[in-house]
Amino acid sequence: MAKPVILTVDDDPNVLSAVARDLRRRYAEQYRIVRADSGAAALEATRELRQRGEAVALFLADQRMPGMSGVEFLAQAMPIFPQARRALLTAYADTEAAIQAINSAAVHYYLLKPWDPPEEQLYPVLDDLLEEWQASHSPIFEGIRILGHRWSPEAHALKDFLARNHVPYLYFDLETDPQARELLEQYGQPAPTLPLVRLVDGRWLVAPTVAELADQAGLLRQAAQTHYDLAIVGGGPAGLAAAVYGASEGLRTVLIEREAPGGQAGTSSRIENYLGFPSGLSGGDLARRAVAQARRFGVEILSPVEVVGMRIDGPYRFLQLSDGSEISTFAVVVAVGLSYRKLDVPGIEQLTGAGVYYGASLTEALSCQAQPVFIVGAGNSAGQAAIYLAEYAERVIMLVRGDSLGAKMSQYLVDRIEASPHIEVRLNSTVHAVHGSAHVEAVTVRAPDGSEERCPAAALFIFTGAMPCTGWLTDIVQLDRQGFIPTGPQVFEDGRRPKGWDVDREPFLLESSVPGIFVVGDARAGSVKRVASAVGEGSIAVQFVHQHLARLR
Repeated sequence: MAKPVILTVDDDPNVLSAVARDLRRRYAEQYRIVRADSGAAALEATRELRQRGEAVALFLADQRMPGMSGVEFLAQAMPIFPQARRALLTAYADTEAAIQAINSAAVHYYLLKPWDPPEEQLYPVLDDLLEEWQASHSPIFEGIRILGHRWSPEAHALKDFLARNHVPYLYFDLETDPQARELLEQYGQPAPTLPLVRLVDGRWLVAPTVAELADQAGLLRQAAQTHYDLAIVGGGPAGLAAAVYGASEGLRTVLIEREAPGGQAGTSSRIENYLGFPSGLSGGDLARRAVAQARRFGVEILSPVEVVGMRIDGPYRFLQLSDGSEISTFAVVVAVGLSYRKLDVPGIEQLTGAGVYYGASLTEALSCQAQPVFIVGAGNSAGQAAIYLAEYAERVIMLVRGDSLGAKMSQYLVDRIEASPHIEVRLNSTVHAVHGSAHVEAVTVRAPDGSEERCPAAALFIFTGAMPCTGWLTDIVQLDRQGFIPTGPQVFEDGRRPKGWDVDREPFLLESSVPGIFVVGDARAGSVKRVASAVGEGSIAVQFVHQHLARLR
């Protein structure tokens, strides 16, 4: 296979020579560096690369070029190689144009000239962009294959699990994909139970559970040790941040996640207000980066593994796992996040996983091509899903129980939704019923005046009724009426320390009513439901963990 290409374009021969030199110094072993001296020449080269079946990983274009600016070139090159990363070289005077290009031409990054030293000003940015491209590029597929029916809840569960855990797979729909029949013939048995899964080594799994597939996919589900300094329950942004900071500071750290690292944030199609990423990044990409960082520092990540209980014995906190085993630790960070409460309307239960999805199921976006879909909810997750699905669906209808879209949603999302011709917002509206036999075919919407309308629908995505996943802690720590966990000053009862508090100090800011059990992210009472705040809490909690551990030694 030919090396993937980095294509750089600049009309100034000195600048072009300099950037090509720096690119070769860093990337020549993995990529082929192609130069062009104008936007037109670069566009012609791009088309030739496509005709030859080569892959372009990165376009690096100067903004100020006669005839065709860098932004214009990148906009025309994008449909030819849509997965390629796009970066703009600009002078300081063109910074505003570069920022606008992030929206208008989907430019991923802009770099100021000069970029000396490249080790600080060029390579870190390009390393990130190329890593993103490598994560999404698969020229030769050597992974898991799933064979099933489009509306199978079991197949959906397997696809969603693999996607969220960044395990490569291909899905073949028996009803629409000609290759599905070929795969079925390879299995060789008549009338098999679906879904079928073919592993990398050629073995088959017949209707496997998520846990069985996880074992075969090589995911770690059993702890290597029986005792850790720090155990983190939940692998969303807060939990991953705690893991990175804990392990990087020398703590033996285990992270236990019941579904997939990234949590709800990991299913977000685009997070655009996260500091340091001006063009935004997907929740999956954020999760992938954080997991890689955590593993680099030696964090042991167990997934999918569920913590079902806890017991306390002196300074030890024992976590009881779903497989019957348990691990001990001196400190626990609870970062379990939220789950969406099931809607109780006629027809919804039997169609869950067959057109009804709780949260953002991005694996189903392609199946909604040119069809209407409904979203229930008005938070940031619902807004991000609406914008993403609008790229595929004929129409996205958002049903909002309240009288304002901006009450719980960031303004930048509100603005984008209102500007989209493919998204319709219905305020003071609810789902009254879901219709369909094998899959969702329609939903009944109740309007503000009480009238009802039956509307065609290919899917229903639900983002309402978020509740903390803290049931396993009911008899261990204080919970408020909604199940959130009070921390710090919130745990005091009439100005007194909570019952059972057995250490001679006040509770730390993020500590629960039990010493050594800390709470971060969405499950904490009074938390700010944003990715950046969750990451901040996760990192801060580790400082309190150190102080707690210091008193035990």
